[in-house]
Amino acid sequence: MAKAAGRSARHSVWLADRARRGGRGGQPSGLDRERITEASVRLLDAEGLAGFSMRRLAAELNVTAMSLYWYVDTKDDLLELALDATYAELRLPESEKPENTENPENPAEDWREQLRELATAYRTLLVRHPWVSPLAGRFLDIGPHSVAFSRAIQRVVRGTGLPDHGVTGAISAVFRFVYGFGTVEGHFLARSADTGLTPDEYVEQAMTVVAEAPGTAEVVRESRALMAARGGDTVGEMMERDFAFALDLLVAGIEAMVARG
Repeated sequence: MAKAAGRSARHSVWLADRARRGGRGGQPSGLDRERITEASVRLLDAEGLAGFSMRRLAAELNVTAMSLYWYVDTKDDLLELALDATYAELRLPESEKPENTENPENPAEDWREQLRELATAYRTLLVRHPWVSPLAGRFLDIGPHSVAFSRAIQRVVRGTGLPDHGVTGAISAVFRFVYGFGTVEGHFLARSADTGLTPDEYVEQAMTVVAEAPGTAEVVRESRALMAARGGDTVGEMMERDFAFALDLLVAGIEAMVARG
């Protein structure tokens, strides 16, 4: 029990004491946390979580694996740093940018459009970096970029007119939907890329097989009308339409709850 308690006392790289890494001599020249983090993101994008290791990262940076331990304690530290770094790619509403922190509330900006922008940006992030979604619930997510994104979401949703007790529920409804949509989309694109096919070619090939299989042919026939009604000439267009409509449903739900009072 005591050993387990010791492990849980330090559960984020952002809570660790980093003073020793900044003040000791003998650090490898040319290295710093920013460079290591950037390399980690590149390696994760290229090889995914399964191909990520301290040794592989060290080779990418042309240093020894032990050199990395001047700046982080574990591989999890690197993953947590890389995770937060991706959140810097998210475009925040104008009122959330550093130069506007003294006036975070901007009534001229519509919460609906802000919410759509944040949701779309998060989806894009999950698709661009498929390794992010498995890590999103693994760490505390208290890095500076993650906190800025969370603060932006909270302020936008609080601006909807929902009572305080409904704000977290609305955030969950929107961003857990986005998490699921972006995760599945990212996995689908990776799977089609692994086959050497475009997303459209992959779906066409898969649907041909599924439409001929005894256990799924009937379901495909029943779905054709819905697929045609959805519209879109490509898989990408179909995904865009589904995402936009689902997000509109969530926005309409928030509006309905506000009107209900």
